[in-house]
Amino acid sequence: MVNRTIAPPIKDAVEYDIMLKRPETFSLTNGVKVYRVQAGTEEVVQIEWVFRAGNWFEKKRTIASSTNFLIKNGTSSRSAYEINEFVDFYGAYLNRTCFNETAVITLHCLSKQLEQLLPLVRELITDAIFSEQELTIYRQNMKQKLAVNLKKCDFVAGRKIDAMLFGEHHPYGVFSRTEDYDALDREELRKFYSEYYTHGYCTIFSAGILPSNSSALMERYFGDLPLNTDAKEGVQHAIVPQSDKQLELINDPDGVQGAIRIARPFITRHHPDFPKVQVLNALFGGFFGSRLMTNIREDKGYTYGIYSYFQNHIHAGAWMISTEAGRDVCRATIDEVYKEMRELREGDIDADELMLVKNYLIGTLLGDLDGPFQIIGRWKNLILNGLDDQFFYHSVATIKSIGAEELKELANKYLHPEEFYELVVV
Repeated sequence: MVNRTIAPPIKDAVEYDIMLKRPETFSLTNGVKVYRVQAGTEEVVQIEWVFRAGNWFEKKRTIASSTNFLIKNGTSSRSAYEINEFVDFYGAYLNRTCFNETAVITLHCLSKQLEQLLPLVRELITDAIFSEQELTIYRQNMKQKLAVNLKKCDFVAGRKIDAMLFGEHHPYGVFSRTEDYDALDREELRKFYSEYYTHGYCTIFSAGILPSNSSALMERYFGDLPLNTDAKEGVQHAIVPQSDKQLELINDPDGVQGAIRIARPFITRHHPDFPKVQVLNALFGGFFGSRLMTNIREDKGYTYGIYSYFQNHIHAGAWMISTEAGRDVCRATIDEVYKEMRELREGDIDADELMLVKNYLIGTLLGDLDGPFQIIGRWKNLILNGLDDQFFYHSVATIKSIGAEELKELANKYLHPEEFYELVVV
């Protein structure tokens, strides 16, 4: 019998061995790769069709995101309303999302309903019509949404810091304007759709309790499509960062709060330092117990929250510190960020503090792998970045083994205020 007067032993997260379940992989007749994680306890599935159709490939602003949004808003046989009604009838969820390099169509549904819903996804990929009526509604909605967002200092700061880092004409730094939506042309959308969806480069990621005939279904509905004849990888964009590294914008003359961004261009996942600086970032500002949070939120009371994080694009990266603070303490907040950089370069890192960070990072990984959708999400991230599971296991080993002196060396290598861009939007 268990003696309940004795507490069970506490085990640190770093003591656990983490395993990343490998997906099954097969190719359709047309060369489309399908990655599949068969796991879970509920009869549900998630399938993602990932196209190389992000704004990296557009020749005119907002074309990629607009095409991605409107792909679900009508085909030659169904209106947008009928598509949504059909999806709702089966209790499913069908969405689309556009990123810098990729654009995604995502389906969540019950395992038993997959066969009924796959023909609709095929229809969206091959027969979206981009009607003038839907385009007009989209223009109006997006212009109204943009007008509202442009009144928010946080939104403006997020756009502007990317432009400072990469340049306003680079896909990572470009942002939409009202005139861009006015200039949208149906034929341009159809051309982009034909090239990057109907005849695009696609990879499929699936997870959950997939039906026994799921491979045959994928082949039946997507194996004959004219996909993956062109890798869509030849486009290059020059990074032209802003020369002035400090900028203050008054977006609202009566504003009482400022959005702060402090950022620098940074390495990508392929750099050997990347797994190590993930630990340094967590210590610096990557979680609620970080040094930035302890100092600027808990001690100074300048903000409700402050975080540092990486922008992990495929072709380039950035290290970002983000917060909002009272207008009168924005400068003091920035000074404290630089003070914490100096402390990491010159001071010592306590063993207990480092163990807390390591346990947090390993615990986060454990949580991120809790379920088939999370597992395939991790694999999607690796595969789209040209990595494999060795990167994952190397990252875990680095978190467990890295020491205080190595983190201090990294701080001296990367955390210098003069290398950071500084933006305040009030």
